[in-house]
Amino acid sequence: MGKKKITTPGTEADAEAKAKANAKAPSPSASAAKRAKRVQLGRVYVNASYNNTVITVTDEKGNVVAWATSGGLGFSGPKKATPFAASKVVAAIAEKIQTTGPHDLHIIVKGIGSGRDSAIRSFINLGFNVLSIKDATPIPHNGPRAPKVRRV
Repeated sequence: MGKKKITTPGTEADAEAKAKANAKAPSPSASAAKRAKRVQLGRVYVNASYNNTVITVTDEKGNVVAWATSGGLGFSGPKKATPFAASKVVAAIAEKIQTTGPHDLHIIVKGIGSGRDSAIRSFINLGFNVLSIKDATPIPHNGPRAPKVRRV
């Protein structure tokens, strides 16, 4: 432990300390840039797989406003793909976007996990205005190649 430096007001060290403090303070224009824009209409992408549920909220242009996953909330293993986990993800999203919006939503659902319906119901129950629901699950037209015939 070394000597402690004692400064008296009006010295060079005091002026340097003030300069450092002013450099760390954010400027008014920087805080205005960080302030989130209000969004009225948005899209919600629900990706429900067998292993996880991912929900992303965007504005109309596609810029991400907020996102959350069931794995990120602390669910692990097979619990991530449950309807309960999906409803908790929606609650986390609603908390993130309660101040900035959007409040009118177009929901796009993708995947075959069990959290699909639960996520939609949760958005409706939390007071969001759901304008449309679209299923964007990819469906193969011909499917994968069939296995070769078994010879015994």
